[in-house]
Amino acid sequence: MAASAYLQVFRGRRIAVMALLGFSSGLPLALTGATLQAWMTVADVDLRTIGVFGLVGLPYIIKFIWSPFMDRFVPPLLGRRRGWIIITQLCLMAGICMMAFGSPGEKPWFMAALALLVAFTSASQDIVVDAYRTDILHEAERGAGVAVFVTSYRIAMLVSGALALILSDRIGWRNTYLVMAGLMSVGIGAALFGPEPEKTVTPPRTLQEAVWGPLKDFFSRRTAGIILLLIVLYKLADAYAGAMTTPFLIRGLGFSATDVGAVNKAFGLAALILGAFVGGGLMVRLGLYRSLMVFGIAQAASIVSFAVLALAGKNYPLMICAVAIENLTAGMGNTAFLSLLMGLCSQRFSATQYALLSSLASLGRIFIAPTSGYVAASAGWPAFFFISTLSGIPGLLFLWRLRPVIDGLGEKGLQGS
Repeated sequence: MAASAYLQVFRGRRIAVMALLGFSSGLPLALTGATLQAWMTVADVDLRTIGVFGLVGLPYIIKFIWSPFMDRFVPPLLGRRRGWIIITQLCLMAGICMMAFGSPGEKPWFMAALALLVAFTSASQDIVVDAYRTDILHEAERGAGVAVFVTSYRIAMLVSGALALILSDRIGWRNTYLVMAGLMSVGIGAALFGPEPEKTVTPPRTLQEAVWGPLKDFFSRRTAGIILLLIVLYKLADAYAGAMTTPFLIRGLGFSATDVGAVNKAFGLAALILGAFVGGGLMVRLGLYRSLMVFGIAQAASIVSFAVLALAGKNYPLMICAVAIENLTAGMGNTAFLSLLMGLCSQRFSATQYALLSSLASLGRIFIAPTSGYVAASAGWPAFFFISTLSGIPGLLFLWRLRPVIDGLGEKGLQGS
């Protein structure tokens, strides 16, 4: 297949909308996280208070709690998905503007309340944007749509993170946050320009149905339990090794923080984005199941490069290769995995189901990856990375078991499997 055929999938109105919505989804994250912490640090806020501000990110973890509300109720304009997108983005613009006129040094807890409000609204935007992406992308567009969305999301995080810090030194914190609020208009434009889902569905008739309907729909599938295990375990190897990559490079091999920042963070981000685009293009040819299998094997096998680096010792070319390979394959795996989550959602309940499934996907990172430090300390770095590679096998076995189910995922999603 010619290269132009791979690139063709990235053209089109729906993919362009994904790029704009990815930017609007990624922009608020740093404004209530790292950038706000920098502002508080400059304002001489007590370190203990700054630490407590980490709880502001809680809405992103528990957003599935109110996602049924966004499945159930339809705004009066622009439909169930685009209407909610506009509402959340207008609220985000207002909330970020209010933060701009706040004072973390004089009224830190008032600023915390504003930051929590912005985080809640941002998490709500994520709910409806994920549902909208699930509803409008055709099966062949899912990989490309995810790749473009994730890339724009990462760019927005750089804008509200690194660029915002640079701007703060030149135009002050207030003006910086006002600029960021203005950039949210990108998402409003995307919602106005974006198409309505081609398939017309009836929203849940009651809030009770919106809460229990997604669960009933999902667990009516014969393979529901195995699907859940696949979701939890597919990215485990990547998460397990990733938890210790920075300590390994700095403490294990003696690279400087500058080395790690330049290569593991900046160069690694570029490789991750490249991997997302490569994965999105290849998915057109390979299909969902083969992409999940090939990319899953690649992302687990790529961890061996860190074991080789551990055996070789401090070596800059090897470190660059290891970081590039691991991030490239992780980007490819992310693209296929998020496409799987979209395919598993019923359009009627896509906001709630996607929020639940994406939360489940974090379980491995939250509950299993923390053991990585104990394994690295007791087994040593080379053995740790080999063990991390092996931790990817269970997810691949569940994937192999579910091949008929995943091959059946199409425009209508998974019904009764």
